[in-house]
Amino acid sequence: MDADGSGAMERGASLGYGVNHLARLMEQALRERIAGVGVVPGQFAQLLALFEEEGVTQNELCEKVRIDQSTMAHTLKRMERDGLIRRSADPADGRRALIHLTERARGLRTELYAAAGAVNDIATRGFSDTRRAEFNRSIRQAIGNLEAGRAT
Repeated sequence: MDADGSGAMERGASLGYGVNHLARLMEQALRERIAGVGVVPGQFAQLLALFEEEGVTQNELCEKVRIDQSTMAHTLKRMERDGLIRRSADPADGRRALIHLTERARGLRTELYAAAGAVNDIATRGFSDTRRAEFNRSIRQAIGNLEAGRAT
């Protein structure tokens, strides 16, 4: 609430505005670093999740990265076209496909992690290790709070 009690909020006082602005700046910085390898930031969350676990369904991947089905379908189609993923029939249910990384995508892992690390380092320049860890914990807690709020 502003000083006159009207309920108006300045951009600088808005957590949502600040987090969104930070996310857009980080996405731009990441885009610059990974463009040369044929990956875009919109594919990054899916790649990170698949680096952790392959052979998941589209629905499972949606849950892991919190992206809706239609956006995920479009992104996976582009990733398949770009040679980053392949799909195989789920042996337990032939109607579903399992998503796997290609060798090309696996080969990009180190470079993609380095690019993300560089962006994180720039964003937290001047932070002590303790402050950086606390910032990350605070972000994760806020995400958890909002996700828990969606379930109720």
